[in-house]
Amino acid sequence: MTTPMPTPADTTRCPLCGGDNRCAMEIAKATGEPQPPCWCVGETFTPGLLARIPEAARGAACICPDCVKAAARQAG
Repeated sequence: MTTPMPTPADTTRCPLCGGDNRCAMEIAKATGEPQPPCWCVGETFTPGLLARIPEAARGAACICPDCVKAAARQAG
């Protein structure tokens, strides 16, 4: 019996809500066009928010701005 390979995370989608994460690095890869610094550079990602990312998406897919804002409201 073989172990199935995990499905790679969609790097253009938020691993929490499935929405567009608007990752500048992924846009640059898809278009070949340089992008300004990503929106996430100025954001704070709390440990609680990061802990909610499914294991398969950790280090692979970015959280979207809406989920970051929602987590900040809940923490504040």
